[in-house]
Amino acid sequence: MSSPSKRREMDLMKLMMSDYKVEMINDGMQEFYVEFHGPSESPYHGGVWRIRVELPDAYPYKSPSIGFVNKIYHPNVDEMSGSVCLDVINQTWSPMFDLVNVFEVFLPQLLLYPNPSDPLNGEAAALMMRDRVAYDQRVKGIDFLVVFVRRKRAL
Repeated sequence: MSSPSKRREMDLMKLMMSDYKVEMINDGMQEFYVEFHGPSESPYHGGVWRIRVELPDAYPYKSPSIGFVNKIYHPNVDEMSGSVCLDVINQTWSPMFDLVNVFEVFLPQLLLYPNPSDPLNGEAAALMMRDRVAYDQRVKGIDFLVVFVRRKRAL
C-alpha cells in the first residue's frame, strides 16, 4: 500500500472516530459524504449539511474537493454547484492538514467569517455587505428549510 493510500485510510478513520457521520460512495475511500453541523454563535447554527468529499490520488499532497450537497446561502459557496471558495483548501493546502481539520476548523471558520470581497455567490455577498441583519435572516430561513425537509424525509 502506497504512502498516500495509507494516509487517506488513516485520515478517513480519524474522521469517523471523531463522531462525524460518514457515508461512503462506491467501494473506494476516495469519495464520501460527511454530515456537517453549522457552528454555534453563527447564523448557520442548527443547520445540517451534507458535504461531498473527493480525495485525489495524490492526497494528502493535493487538497480534497469539498462541496455542499444541500443548499446553503453563503458568499463563498456557489449556490448551484455547492463548491467552496476557501484559500486553505484551494490554494494553501499542506499535507500537514487532514480531514478533521477541514470539518473542525476550516468549514466552521468559513461559516463564522464569510469573505464577501471574494464571492462565489454575488447576491449573498452584496446582501451581507449591504444589510447584515437581512443576510442573517436569509441564512436562518434556508437553514430552517434544510432541517425541516430533512426531518420530513426521515418520517
